[in-house]
Amino acid sequence: MSRAVLLLAHGTPDVLGEMAEYLSKVTSGRPMPENVVEELKHRYAQIGLGEIPGSEPPPLTKWTLAQGHALDHELGDTSVYVAMRNWHPYIADVVDEMRRDGVTEIRAICLAPQNSRTSVGLYRKALLSAAAGLEVEFLSAWAEHPLLVQAFAERLEPAWRDACAEAGRKVPVLFTAHSVPTRTVMTGPASIEGARPGTPMQDTPDPYPEQAQKTAALVAERLGLTGHDYRFAFQSQGVSGGPWLGPTVEESLKALQQEGHPGVVIQPVGFVCDHVEVLYDIDIAFKELASGMGLKLWRAESLNDSATLTRALEDLATSATVPFEKAGA
Repeated sequence: MSRAVLLLAHGTPDVLGEMAEYLSKVTSGRPMPENVVEELKHRYAQIGLGEIPGSEPPPLTKWTLAQGHALDHELGDTSVYVAMRNWHPYIADVVDEMRRDGVTEIRAICLAPQNSRTSVGLYRKALLSAAAGLEVEFLSAWAEHPLLVQAFAERLEPAWRDACAEAGRKVPVLFTAHSVPTRTVMTGPASIEGARPGTPMQDTPDPYPEQAQKTAALVAERLGLTGHDYRFAFQSQGVSGGPWLGPTVEESLKALQQEGHPGVVIQPVGFVCDHVEVLYDIDIAFKELASGMGLKLWRAESLNDSATLTRALEDLATSATVPFEKAGA
């Protein structure tokens, strides 16, 4: 049998004109108001996405493909494929390519280290639907992998050191992860306040909030940061109805200002590469908000081409002790 590794990521449009179609994939066909589409087009334009096909790929696509190539180089005889849930190359299309190449066993790794029903769970569903007849091993989370923690720490340490030197004092660190609607992480029936009609009952709480905060705590521990030196917040809350996970970055910045801190270093630990939630939400929107509060905002470099991240993925792809879930044929 031929085994291959499949890296799964969110996906992002290639040009601004694809935004409405892309958002329909993200929302499973639920239409988005025109003002929301236009606002997101504005944000993507601010980070360099254009109107002309064939130009520079968006950062998420660029770095995800680069991560796949780096892992493919390290694995040698084991092929690595990359697929996206919400845009090209779609999961179903890549699985078809794998079939044509003679792949019969897939070891799938989501490039979202923390497991949530609204991301990893949907990747799993899409993959299993496309891969009928193939043997699939699916990794739902790797939030505490030592090499992932090391990779984040390697990016944070120089940014934090330089920020402290510039400020002339210790600067707090704010770790972040993407927020999700609270209805997706709660247990109980759909009648619970904030749940949409038809939301299925969940017997257990979603592990995502705990796993995201655990990643942050492990990175902080590696750098010797105490509970007074860092905090955690959820960023990039959406526009859909109902509450989203907090505390928000905006609330956290306000609290830091009130405590008299001169600035803050942000490190998003829920993302392994640059994309709009990093390059716009943090580098533009949060930086502008912080400046208006009299705070200096620094950001740790994203993992992107981190060699340590590649080593983490290599270990996940080859280790016999990683808890992959077996499914499929």
